[in-house]
Amino acid sequence: MKLGVLPLRLALAAMGILACGRPASPPAKPDPAELRALLSPLSPETLPPAPPDVTNRFADDPHAAALGQKLFFDPGFSGVLIEGDNDGSIHTLGVMRQTGRVSCAGCHVGTAGFLDNRSMGGSGGPAQASLAAGWTLRRTPSLLDVAHSKLLGWDGRRDSTWSQLFSPLENTDEMNSSRLFLAEQLRSTYRGEYELLFGLMPAFDDNTRFPQLSADRAGCTFPMPNQPSTCHGRPGDHAEYDGLSGPDQVAVTQAVVNAGKAVGAYLRKLSCGQSRMDAFVHGDDSAMSAAEQRGAALFTGKANCTSCHSGPFLSDEKFHNVGLHAVTVSVIVNDQNDPGASIGIAALLADPLNSRGRFSDGNDGRLETAAVQQTLGAFRTPKLRCVARRPSFMHTAQIDSLEEVVAFFDAGGHLGGYPGQNELHSLGLVAQERSDLVAFLHALDGSGPSVDLQHAP
Repeated sequence: MKLGVLPLRLALAAMGILACGRPASPPAKPDPAELRALLSPLSPETLPPAPPDVTNRFADDPHAAALGQKLFFDPGFSGVLIEGDNDGSIHTLGVMRQTGRVSCAGCHVGTAGFLDNRSMGGSGGPAQASLAAGWTLRRTPSLLDVAHSKLLGWDGRRDSTWSQLFSPLENTDEMNSSRLFLAEQLRSTYRGEYELLFGLMPAFDDNTRFPQLSADRAGCTFPMPNQPSTCHGRPGDHAEYDGLSGPDQVAVTQAVVNAGKAVGAYLRKLSCGQSRMDAFVHGDDSAMSAAEQRGAALFTGKANCTSCHSGPFLSDEKFHNVGLHAVTVSVIVNDQNDPGASIGIAALLADPLNSRGRFSDGNDGRLETAAVQQTLGAFRTPKLRCVARRPSFMHTAQIDSLEEVVAFFDAGGHLGGYPGQNELHSLGLVAQERSDLVAFLHALDGSGPSVDLQHAP
């Protein structure tokens, strides 16, 4: 027996589990001054404000932000709920076939850090794969600090917050609506506030010029068995929108653009805020625990997380392939062949709503930056401030704890089952190091936006 015990104890000691018959001491904290120097690129004295947005001349107009907040929380622009899982429970926005149930805030919940903590995940908990009119195939990202991004969406499909409005509006699984219906609703509900900002609104209530859409015909109508769905009021409908004269078509799109610019002004106010990491970097030795400090040293050192999670908001704002094979989330199966940025950015470059197009107020070259990031199977690097508040992770929402996220990156991703070339490699972390990294990620939480921004005004 003794011959077997000694090698076992030696092996355990070598792994740091035992030391001279006693539990191994935790690793020493890094030197505070050295750690502050490593963290300083991530933590300026004050977080930078939202940078100027040359594409939106209303970006910093407080009246635009006030209107944008109202629009963000208003479900009245949405069409029919088409998914049968909409059963009226607290995890849904209504019952199948109901209209006017989906707002931006329906999936970007203000009190939850502007992400989805409402839709039910496959294990009984929230997963951020959102159930709106239908099920979304990608995780609903947080909108905190979104104004610091020039390319938006997991795949870079949009390059401004104002153009981003078109994506959920015209997506059958999200708002299931259309630009014509939104324009008509703007006139009926917000005409006064709109015209104070954007000037005289076209007569969208004139049915001799603009076909009047009801809510149940706002987007794609619920198809009968064995019948194709019919969509209304958006490009490609061959009727209400495509049938408009050229100037009237432009007027409808311009109204939605203006609504998007108001929403964009509101989104610029949403921030995670400063964290305990920032307090530590700027002199408070007690702001981070020993484990969090060790994790910070790993984050900037051995684990090399800053190769992608860099800058004050811990994102390089680029797109990377991390070798993730998709699995079933909620009741949906994510696309294992999702091409990511290679398709999203290509669509952006061809989009008349991009920052080079006629509806933009300026061009700062962001599309030229986008053009070189068309990587197969690549998705945007998420910001990490307030990351510990998220109920799920990765663009598919298939990982539901930070411990699993760290383990995934430590392993270097999956062996296959995804398009493109995995950029990761194994990190070789031990259990204590993985735990310390998770601890550090919790030190990135901030206070979030003020309460008055978390609700409809």
